[in-house]
Amino acid sequence: MTMGFRVFGLALLGGLALSGCAKEAPTTGALPSLYWPMTTSGASVDTATARDMISAYRARSGGAPLRIDPDLQRLAEAEAAAMAAADKPSQAQTVKVAVQRLGYAGAQANLSAGYHTLAEAFSGWRDSPAHNAVMLAPRATRMGIATAYAPNSKYKVYWALLVAE
Repeated sequence: MTMGFRVFGLALLGGLALSGCAKEAPTTGALPSLYWPMTTSGASVDTATARDMISAYRARSGGAPLRIDPDLQRLAEAEAAAMAAADKPSQAQTVKVAVQRLGYAGAQANLSAGYHTLAEAFSGWRDSPAHNAVMLAPRATRMGIATAYAPNSKYKVYWALLVAE
């Protein structure tokens, strides 16, 4: 074997080995849904993962699990979209009244902006006493959660978490 061929062969093998290391960034489907970026117009929060994450958190504090309620889900989607259109978070009191008009008791809401993933939103809510109280509302049994993307907003993503009895 000549020296030139040996160098060429080693260079070729090295190139092939390195090409296996040069992977593209993971696609959204490759990430757990709590890390999916909500910073695109087609993004939507994985409601089942959100429910499971919040319910597990509640369980550690002795709280009951939550279930996704279709009416609360629609209202959360509408509220997130309204915040994104107005480019500012809404007042929780207004949304609580809307939930109560649907016939639910104990309505509570986390309305926020700027979190780009479910993991970020959950951590932010957990670290805020007022938002944490909503997630841990002792009598809550139902929830709805949604996001809306506003590309020209300083916040980019608006969140609505609604819980009720």
